[in-house]
Amino acid sequence: MSDSLHATTVRLTGADGAEIEAYLATPDGDTRRGGVVVIHHLPGYDRATKEMVRRFAELGYDALCPNLYSRQAPGAEPSDAAAAVRAAGGIPDEQLVGDVEAAAAYLRGLPHANGKVGVIGHCSGGRHAVLAACRVNLDAAVDCYGAFVTGTPGADYPLDVTNLVPLLPQLRAPLLGLFGKNDKFPGPEQVAELDRILTEHGKPHRFFSYDDAGHAFFAVDRPSYVVAAANDGWERIESFFHQHLEG
Repeated sequence: MSDSLHATTVRLTGADGAEIEAYLATPDGDTRRGGVVVIHHLPGYDRATKEMVRRFAELGYDALCPNLYSRQAPGAEPSDAAAAVRAAGGIPDEQLVGDVEAAAAYLRGLPHANGKVGVIGHCSGGRHAVLAACRVNLDAAVDCYGAFVTGTPGADYPLDVTNLVPLLPQLRAPLLGLFGKNDKFPGPEQVAELDRILTEHGKPHRFFSYDDAGHAFFAVDRPSYVVAAANDGWERIESFFHQHLEG
């Protein structure tokens, strides 16, 4: 498979009819393929996230990352946009759902789309990926250490966020979860609770937790990066999307 690809910024109509920017990467060639919606983390629509978008294109998928902060801080640097969103308590869940739905529709409308779309997110994006998989018709979802899918934020938590426990019985797509055993948000007890709830409701899922990893172990630009865990996680993501998005 060739690793030749094309990447560019596009516009799409997100939740509430707002026009938002998004980063699109597509592999060259005319092979029919699935799509991946990449949900950026709280630090924003940044270089690290765009590198992930290109990686999925290199793996053979059309990949799209909507800029969830387009409304709050249009044209701002990622760090400034993230600061503005944190100060506002985060983005509303309904906005996230609408933007992911728009991104999935965009991917399904591309010339070589096979109609299948998955979603992936890290940190706050991990929770968002599960939220989207409960509310949007998707074919696969990956939660990389998403905080407060289960569990309750403390009174001093800076974001206006609730857990997703009431929505979990509505999960519409198989879920892959990748976690660090040294993480606190989510901690092993929250991961176990999520596993239990999904098992009780017969929702297909597979979870992997890494002994020597904490939060953000995929982040190559942070001290939290754990090579072994990240490499194994990427292999599991590739296998999972291959299983559910091919054909």
